[in-house]
Amino acid sequence: MLNEHEEPEWLFPFDSMEVGDSFFIPTLEPSGLIYIIDTRAKAAKVRIRAYASVKDGCLGVRVWRMR
Repeated sequence: MLNEHEEPEWLFPFDSMEVGDSFFIPTLEPSGLIYIIDTRAKAAKVRIRAYASVKDGCLGVRVWRMR
């Protein structure tokens, strides 16, 4: 069971993304999730941009594949 502010383990679709594609992950802690996304993207040798964002009133992180 997750604690109140504990993030689940995420699977990122880097391999299936084309340059310019993006995805959004809702979270209450965008800075921590951005760090995790950046770390996993480097391991996958994928260049991304990740920013805190709001979608449909929900705080989260939007990630774009750059190359």
